[in-house]
Amino acid sequence: MLALLSTFSWQELLHHKWRNAAAVVAVMLGVALAFSVQLINASALSEFSQAVRSVNGQPDLELRAVRGGFDEAVYARVANHPQVALASPVLEFSTYAVAPAGQRVALRVVGVDALVVATLAPALMPVPSAGAERLALLAPGAVFLNAAARQNLPGERLQLQSGLQLLDVRVAGSVSAEGAALAVMDIGAAQELFGRLGQLSRIDIRLQAGADRAAFISSLQLPAAITATEPGDDAQRVSNLSRAYRVNLTVLALVALFTGAFLVFSVLSLSVAKRAQQFALLGVLGLTGRERLRLVLWESALLGTVGSVAGIALGTALAALALRVLGGDLGGGYFSGVAPALQWNAGAAAVYGLLGVAAALVGGWWPARAAQKLPPAQTLKGLGAPPAGGTPYRLSLLLMAAAGLLALTPPVFGIALGAYLSVGLLLVGGISALPWLIALLYDRIAPHVSRRLLPLLAVERARRVRGSAAVAVSGVVASLSLAVALTVMVASFRDSVTHWLDVVLPADLYVRTASTSAASDTVFFSPAFVQALAQLPVVARLGTLRVTSVLLDPDQPAVALIARDLQDPAGSLPLVGSALPVPAGHVAIYVSEPMVDLYGARPGTMFTRLSGSFEALALDGRAQAAMNSGANQASPKFYVAGVWRDYARQFGAIAMDRRDFEALTGDRRVNDLALWRAPGAGDAQLQQAVRALAQAQTGSGELIEFASSGQIRATSLRIFDRSFAVTYWLQAVAIAIGLFGVAASFSAQVLARRKEFGLLAHLGLTRRQILTLVAGEGAAWTLAGALAGLGLGLAVSLVLVHVVNPQSFHWTMDLALPWARLLGLCAAVILAGTVTAWLAGRAAAGRDAVLAVKEDW
Repeated sequence: MLALLSTFSWQELLHHKWRNAAAVVAVMLGVALAFSVQLINASALSEFSQAVRSVNGQPDLELRAVRGGFDEAVYARVANHPQVALASPVLEFSTYAVAPAGQRVALRVVGVDALVVATLAPALMPVPSAGAERLALLAPGAVFLNAAARQNLPGERLQLQSGLQLLDVRVAGSVSAEGAALAVMDIGAAQELFGRLGQLSRIDIRLQAGADRAAFISSLQLPAAITATEPGDDAQRVSNLSRAYRVNLTVLALVALFTGAFLVFSVLSLSVAKRAQQFALLGVLGLTGRERLRLVLWESALLGTVGSVAGIALGTALAALALRVLGGDLGGGYFSGVAPALQWNAGAAAVYGLLGVAAALVGGWWPARAAQKLPPAQTLKGLGAPPAGGTPYRLSLLLMAAAGLLALTPPVFGIALGAYLSVGLLLVGGISALPWLIALLYDRIAPHVSRRLLPLLAVERARRVRGSAAVAVSGVVASLSLAVALTVMVASFRDSVTHWLDVVLPADLYVRTASTSAASDTVFFSPAFVQALAQLPVVARLGTLRVTSVLLDPDQPAVALIARDLQDPAGSLPLVGSALPVPAGHVAIYVSEPMVDLYGARPGTMFTRLSGSFEALALDGRAQAAMNSGANQASPKFYVAGVWRDYARQFGAIAMDRRDFEALTGDRRVNDLALWRAPGAGDAQLQQAVRALAQAQTGSGELIEFASSGQIRATSLRIFDRSFAVTYWLQAVAIAIGLFGVAASFSAQVLARRKEFGLLAHLGLTRRQILTLVAGEGAAWTLAGALAGLGLGLAVSLVLVHVVNPQSFHWTMDLALPWARLLGLCAAVILAGTVTAWLAGRAAAGRDAVLAVKEDW
């Protein structure tokens, strides 16, 4: 076998190097895309985990606030517990720093006790600069920056934002903590500077040797405002939640590898057809059918191996480039701001390399079977092999029925595994049913072309050799169905996002001072500013939005708690269904769709998880009655009155009326403002008035950001289109590979039918008529492929829209069918298939075809 590979097969590969190179490139692209996605996400997750460990240290246990902070009196009780060896109090929050040059940088501030932090989190231990005061680490207004913060904030002085005020601090040294920009302060200085006296964010604990964690946590009798977590839970939460996103990206990247298998199939089909008489001669000389099958499989494995090795190299280069240019975030928002170094993994490289080889072997299986089944005597005489039979349609229907059942299965560990298998079975079942579908279609068309010679010949050939026709267009069907499914999914998502933006952006102008919700508790508008703003003559109406985070489950990221005017929930929120009436004595809340899947917050039920969390939300410590409910703060009863769509927060969000929120918490801070212009006022005039008011009250008018609803909508849709741009590229690659398969199949058919075309030429058909016949066959075959691809694509799109998306990201969308784009796509494929067949058939009308008839004289 090795001798045949080095002589017979190697000479064929070298003789048609460009055609074989195309197959290698297809496998290479599929492996490279999938491997680069794996490398980028693995590197980003590793970097994120390392940064979390650097900042959090390695305690045995962490006591964290459910939201914001908790009373530092808890620290004394914990530190004096007999099972505690060491306890380190921490106050952490996010804000913005303004350097002397004016640049504004997001900054995480961590207040620590320098006397104990070195033992539990040495990376947070402040290191004073050379020549600094002896007790600089305890001095008020002194901050110690990590490398990322020092790079973005040069200089010895900077300002930190609190509300709309800027607080002066000086850089007194550094810390070794990795990750995003970070500033460390003395915990007492941080509490005083930011008005958080008596508050902590977490307590890091090291237990005595042999202490029982569960018994210790139980003995603390923690209030609902505090939760106990294991070290590293932050990284694990992000890893678990981003798993579905990583899998979806990988599956999308493997689309290229899937279509690459069809290209290997097409190349080897053509190669086997051209070498049919050589294989037949080898058979006469003693090479068995099984050995011929192994020979072709070795050829496909060689193509797959070369493509996989090149794909691993290209994927590594793509990942390194993406990490350098884009950082670790691929659009999901999980690793935003992380700039990791490439971490190459030999195990992952081996897995994706084997996937490339496996795809090539799958693509080479059918040509190998064709070589195995060649009848040597008939092939040497140029008679070819008998037409292959099609797969029974009942098996195809069974596969598609199984696909429907798999689509109904729940996700496995947050991954829509059943849905992915459903898509695969739909494609396999649909492609295997092609012979039956072609016969069904052209049995109806044949009577209508019975009086026209060339259309009759084209249709009759499609009917008689429907197995060959199915093989020729299988690549087109696979690629077109995926293109149709992705087109429908993206169009549905974009249409749903557009409608969502129309509901959530009703105002003329939006005002904010923080670009992310991470700093919502530190960067805000004061009640006095909001009240003065409402009195401006250019403001007709004003709406407020308060966003804060609540940790409902230690295994899940914090959810957003949104307080806004909800007198008309149906008009203010994009509800899914109708709002339910709220029972007396209950507080109405409206949850986003992820809350239903992740926390079981179903409409018409009590949501008890939130009740205990409100102990952490109270600013004044006194129980107050909610305006709508009469529920007291000690045990407020929250009623899920509706579910709404929120495409901005995948982790989940809870909306409640602003009056209820303020009555329960006493928190009147505002993060975002929605402004409606007074008659005759323009956007520029309104912005100038708001900025002047901020400048007059705080002297920091430059901290305010403005955006009109049109600007936000345009920016959101532009980001959306950029995020899905790769899908259009993958569609084009898939369809191009499918059309190459049509060309290769037609070339193989032409080589096998030289005598048939020579006979037609002897019977009087001109070269133009023979080319028209071949083009007609191409049109007939690709028409059937386009119809099958359209139908399969619509079926796959239903699974993507109604199963994969809700199971992976926990939000739904309305199905939108862009018929003009879909029909244009099908028409383009039919036209391209016709032209491709015509180009492949040009050799059929040449002199060789006429002379081929002499072989039987």
